[in-house]
Amino acid sequence: MRALKISSLFAMVAIAASACGGAATPTAAPTAAPAAEEPTAAPTAAAAEATTASEPAAATGGELKIAILAPLSGPVPTFGVSTRDGALLAIEEWNAKGGVNGMKITPVVEDSQCTPDPAVNAANKVIDQDGVKFIIGEVCSKATIPVSDIATEKKVILISPTSTNPSVTVDSKGKVKPYIFRACFIDPFQGTVGAKFALETLKVKTAFIMLDQSNDYVKGLAEYFEKAFTDGGGQVIGKETYTSKDTDFSAILAKVADTKPDVVYLPDYYNIVNLAAKQAKEKGITATFLGGDGWDSSDLDTAAAEGGYFTNHYSPEDTRAEVQNFVKSYGEKYKDDSGNAKVPDALAALAYDATNLLMEGIKAAGSDDTTKVNTTLEGITFNGISGKITFDANHDPVKSATILAVKDGKVQFNSVVNP
Repeated sequence: MRALKISSLFAMVAIAASACGGAATPTAAPTAAPAAEEPTAAPTAAAAEATTASEPAAATGGELKIAILAPLSGPVPTFGVSTRDGALLAIEEWNAKGGVNGMKITPVVEDSQCTPDPAVNAANKVIDQDGVKFIIGEVCSKATIPVSDIATEKKVILISPTSTNPSVTVDSKGKVKPYIFRACFIDPFQGTVGAKFALETLKVKTAFIMLDQSNDYVKGLAEYFEKAFTDGGGQVIGKETYTSKDTDFSAILAKVADTKPDVVYLPDYYNIVNLAAKQAKEKGITATFLGGDGWDSSDLDTAAAEGGYFTNHYSPEDTRAEVQNFVKSYGEKYKDDSGNAKVPDALAALAYDATNLLMEGIKAAGSDDTTKVNTTLEGITFNGISGKITFDANHDPVKSATILAVKDGKVQFNSVVNP
């Protein structure tokens, strides 16, 4: 989902089945998880090195609980499965090495549904009942934002693998949330990359934007795409909204057909893309569809999205050793319904990175005190599957972005944008 370079793009800052974790008993992986053999080999080299100003303290022993909040039900369950599985693989590898600072890591997995209320309930449960001080999740910005407020209040470290809205790490007054981080690039960068790709690589002049105004992720991407597109000389000749419950996009697509844009920017999740792009092809619309990382799913209808492009965080085609080791280890552990090795998507890669990033922070802090871990993370340099990560003042990573193409019924690497 990677290794050419878009020379024309400017260099910028780049693009869980519920279970109760008892104090002495590790939370089992959800029964819905893909059947897999436990790896017997040494942990993959993809558990990358991190450097900080301080050296790790001696092992402390005991148990370290890590919550994984992911949507295993609801509108985008493939996102949750990938996130859960990527995080669990990283935890398994750390435990195979003896844990972190001598502590065995116990995962606590909760289904947060990519929806605010279930996510808040899951967060309160893992913090108040399970005693968790570290969270990997949520996946969707609209769920992560309220969870981040809870984590901030309770001084719980939260690293979202994939939530790209700026409000995840910064409050309404522009103040950084001290215990909140993310492993992905943010919407301003992703939306801008999409616009620049359209203008400078696809050489288009007009765009039509479709968006769900109630979805912070979608709204943010659309806003930044529009600004960068118009600032770059392009013209937005139409913009229409829909709701997450809509299944018929005929009215909007009729306007697309009338205005004949060069591109249609649809920065939503794969379930919406499948419907809208298929209906567009049925209507004979030939405009190129563009989107964001929400397209990244094994359930993306590649026939419907054929000819489209989307911004993303990583590609399994990246030839870096850490990426290929991760792809191999993931495929050995997780199989599809036919018994074939699963290829990790960006959700899995980012969850794997987020978990390893957290473990490295705890290791370097020599403690599971969240204030100390927070300070360590702020100064960390981490070489992950999705690229080299350092954090800016808002706890957003400085990293690269990837452009993927839907071509010949497959998602293929197109190019990479380095910061």
